[in-house]
Amino acid sequence: MAHALYKAHNVPTPDGIVIDSLDKLDEKLNNIDYPRVVKAQVQIGGRGKAGGIKFANSPDEAKKICKELLHSKLKGMDVNKLLIVQKANPIKECYLSIMLDRDYQKPVLIFSANGGIDIEQAAKDDPDSIIKIPINPLLGIQRYNIKYILKKSNLDLNLEERLFPVVKNLYELFIQRDCMLVEINPLAINGKNEFIALDGKITIDDSALPRQEQILNFREELNEEALVKEARKFKFLYIPIEEYGKVAVMSNGSGMIMSCIDLISKEGIKVGAVLDIGGGATADRVAEGIRIILSNKDIDLLFVNIFGGITRCDEIASGIKKAVESLSSKKTVIVRIEGTNKDKGMEIINTVKGIISVDNVREGVKAVVAKMEVI
Repeated sequence: MAHALYKAHNVPTPDGIVIDSLDKLDEKLNNIDYPRVVKAQVQIGGRGKAGGIKFANSPDEAKKICKELLHSKLKGMDVNKLLIVQKANPIKECYLSIMLDRDYQKPVLIFSANGGIDIEQAAKDDPDSIIKIPINPLLGIQRYNIKYILKKSNLDLNLEERLFPVVKNLYELFIQRDCMLVEINPLAINGKNEFIALDGKITIDDSALPRQEQILNFREELNEEALVKEARKFKFLYIPIEEYGKVAVMSNGSGMIMSCIDLISKEGIKVGAVLDIGGGATADRVAEGIRIILSNKDIDLLFVNIFGGITRCDEIASGIKKAVESLSSKKTVIVRIEGTNKDKGMEIINTVKGIISVDNVREGVKAVVAKMEVI
């Protein structure tokens, strides 16, 4: 998708074709020039090191790679599409991104002359090589921004004429597509001093998806777990965590979920999945959340950790009771609720057989450990 969006917004990127089946493969591969790069289209980082990016010097090599990669698994994800693009011969690889920065409260342009697969290590070893420029939303990208980047990076200042339209168009993509992040890594410089986006990543603001029809349609085509899609229908966020994990966490806030994951993981227990029900934790929504996450057959224990602020705890407890009493299989549910009408909520919880109630998160984690030792 990043490749298509870069093309649509005139960010220079190699020409390519997308393969989603092996039908008529010879015809597709014989009609393009070589050498080529075959890239597995999965929503993960580190594809190159994982073997998801390979080079082909002929149609036969490309055909062999396609057969190896297509419908295989890469870092646990199914590979259902391949992007085959022209191979570039860069003389230098840089890093370029624009992201929404909470500290600056505005978009920030990030550039490094040391791009490529080890950009994270380069940032640690030489943090001064990472240049950050807050972008004034009223002005957008200005030429002096580009001159500053080139000068700080010790690059030829004559590259300004080539780099300016790339950054300007990338920023327009960022704004028009409601992005949280647009990233090009590597941003290659070829022998003609042209900048080419060889690989990229784009993160869209979920709240803006209703007005981004193209991206919304693309998301629905992704090969996601069924529970991820089902949870999304209720505006829940279901996230698979560790394979073979038998414990799940459900809460109404990412901070509480992350705390639970950290505390449980420190005890040597794998968290298989989490579900964030978000705001407006009504009885029906809580019940649906529990139903969805416990429909994961690998999960034996669910830790429910919900803070009832405006929403009353007795409302939350009613949803928990409804869900647990309707379970077809016996699974352990540990509950911690806090907030308005907690006492009334606990009275409801204590009437349900099989529920373990706790007063705080740490007690909840201890209960998880104790039950998993038995299971």
